[in-house]
Amino acid sequence: MALPKSYLTSVKNLAAILDAIKVAQAPEKFTLRFLQSLEFKSTTDRLIVGVLKAMRFVDTDGKPTDRYYRYLDQTQSAIVLAEGIREGYSDIFQVDKNAHNLTQKVVVNKFKTLTQGQYSDGVLENMGRTFVSLCKLADFKSKPAVQPEATGDEAPKGEEGDKPPLPKDKVSLGGLHYNIQIILPESRDPKVYDALFRSLKEHLL
Repeated sequence: MALPKSYLTSVKNLAAILDAIKVAQAPEKFTLRFLQSLEFKSTTDRLIVGVLKAMRFVDTDGKPTDRYYRYLDQTQSAIVLAEGIREGYSDIFQVDKNAHNLTQKVVVNKFKTLTQGQYSDGVLENMGRTFVSLCKLADFKSKPAVQPEATGDEAPKGEEGDKPPLPKDKVSLGGLHYNIQIILPESRDPKVYDALFRSLKEHLL
């Protein structure tokens, strides 16, 4: 279930904590000691660590992630925060793609349904308040200036952009491995393909 178990019992300092994170040098680990160095020493403030983990700003060990570092760019902070909210609270966005615009009362009711009675009304209220308060600080309308890079798993298109390539043949030379990709010509004559594969076999095998 993609609804964070972590929540704030008070959102009074939420905006101030996030602002302090933006202007401070990223720590090796986001610990309670680091939070205290930002002048947030209340026990209620400490709960932000779990919320940051839920939004993938820090990993399970508290180490800042790429999202944390991107958040430090103050021109992108609100956009990156929205990205983290969408991931951390993905279940409610599956129910309503505009969940960031919902009132706290509606959010609490949706959380109650999604969690199937696992949490008390008090916990649900805190979860809802945390979500709504985070959303108010985020920018869900703008797109990040730098889009995520395409992964190497994406299959390249054919010469005309819509033809799927032939599966790759692997060739090994002196410990080096090469992937050879072939785009087949348009032809209904089987002799064309027989000649092509015969040539491949002679040169590659």
